[in-house]
Amino acid sequence: MSEQTPGTHGVNRRDLMRRAGAAGALVATGLALPLGRSVQTSSVSLLPSNKMPKPFKAPFRRPPVLKPRAVTRDARGFYTQHYTVNERLGATEIAPGIQTPVYGYNGIFPGPTIEVNRGVKTVVRVRNKLPNLHPDLGHSFATSTHLHGSASAPQYDGYANDITPPGFYKDYHYPNFQPARTLWYHDHGVHHTAENAYSGLAGMYIIRDAAERALLPQGEFDVPLVINDVMLGADGRLAYDDNDHSGLWGDIILVNGVPWPKMKVKRRVYRFRVLNCSIARSYRFRLSTGDPVTMVATDGGLMPVARRVDQWRHGGAERYEILIDFRRYKPGQRIELRNLSNDNNRDYSNTNRVMQFEVTDDAFSTVNNRIPTTLVPSAATSLKPSQAKRSRYLRVHRSNSEWKINDQSWHDVVASGYTSVVSSPEINEVEIWDIENTSGGWFHPVHIHLVDFQIIGRNGRPPFDYERGPKDVVYVGEGERVRLLMQFAHQRGKYMIHCHNLPHEDHDMMLQFSVGLKPGAIDPNDPIKAAPPRRDTLPPNA
Repeated sequence: MSEQTPGTHGVNRRDLMRRAGAAGALVATGLALPLGRSVQTSSVSLLPSNKMPKPFKAPFRRPPVLKPRAVTRDARGFYTQHYTVNERLGATEIAPGIQTPVYGYNGIFPGPTIEVNRGVKTVVRVRNKLPNLHPDLGHSFATSTHLHGSASAPQYDGYANDITPPGFYKDYHYPNFQPARTLWYHDHGVHHTAENAYSGLAGMYIIRDAAERALLPQGEFDVPLVINDVMLGADGRLAYDDNDHSGLWGDIILVNGVPWPKMKVKRRVYRFRVLNCSIARSYRFRLSTGDPVTMVATDGGLMPVARRVDQWRHGGAERYEILIDFRRYKPGQRIELRNLSNDNNRDYSNTNRVMQFEVTDDAFSTVNNRIPTTLVPSAATSLKPSQAKRSRYLRVHRSNSEWKINDQSWHDVVASGYTSVVSSPEINEVEIWDIENTSGGWFHPVHIHLVDFQIIGRNGRPPFDYERGPKDVVYVGEGERVRLLMQFAHQRGKYMIHCHNLPHEDHDMMLQFSVGLKPGAIDPNDPIKAAPPRRDTLPPNA
């Protein structure tokens, strides 16, 4: 019989100690798996309260933009930008005066932002310079990099079992032919995605084009917000407790790696690219003034029509681009971005706060200083249900303490020799997927790789106003049923569908589908075999 700590509800005590690592074991919360309304207590970190970060004390910062190490041009005149990111140990200051280790891209969290113009290809070399074992959590530090939102070929999509061990590297080829959008790159290593992403392996990736440049703020008025939550151990290291694979809910909210930052803004319109980078927490964002924001883009880029919303529910991995009009406020006024939360989160004293804006009277550019209404239609939002060749039903649920989709898990996919698929459309075929959450006291942000989809129904009604754009993640709340319309274009091969509550994905809420593959045919884009990693004997700056 396993040694148990009272209040951990079946979590093995040795495992709990291992997860917290050098930070020491987490204090048992006494809470079982989440049920019903969100739960609020004061704290979960082990740092003394006088050492904990306080809201709105630290200045806002942007992640650095990565420069290409080379630009090449092929015989047809097309350009490719070449980048290198090193997965390695770094450190950051979350609590004042305390250095917290992070395992991130180039040793920082978030990783550097990659920006590219539509139509310019990229090759991103990811060099795994991490320890063989995670020093705190003890697992093999093999990684797989997923560019979330990209229609990448399967062998470059970050397939969960396409892992790069420490001491190896992989070149990921990205086509970047999709319309402008906010993407992000993060670890997708099988069974350790949550731990690796939480440790720091996440960064933003932006595709730009002429349409968004003409309509929306640019430059300093185009602001990335990578939002996540963490908990700290007694020595300031990141502590980890996924509540028996249910989810991790920290008591510190970070924006671009800074706890509850304060940002000085000018009296004009700003564009914010909001990414929920938390491994489990969902948010319900709202301005402290109650004023609406204008939603202009979703996961897959611009919406057809801008939408004014007072608040919006934001699940893991979803991206929403919003406009905030600071012209209505006086110099010196302070406005907060707040979190009203949702059912089945665990909330603490300050998780209702995200960041603060302080309005200045500084001079500013008047370019794109307006709120547009009509934007740009997309391929996904232009689809009609009558185009669908077939419909699929997927049930996300928990069975015998395991996370499953249609009574199947990633274990079943591996056991089938990676042949089991939930759908096998031909290239360019259109399908409708109905996804229903019958798991009880959990919500599931479901991510479908490769495609942008249109949400055509939610619980028998239209989708929320703020999700009426091209999507690749759908929030499937408790007891909810969503209806999705999608076309399987661009690539042939196998891709994953999974829950983006990452502890759910890791244990083992993930299946796959195939596009344009005949049963038994040789797959030239085999996601594991077609482009394996290579041993890293490269020079330091390669």
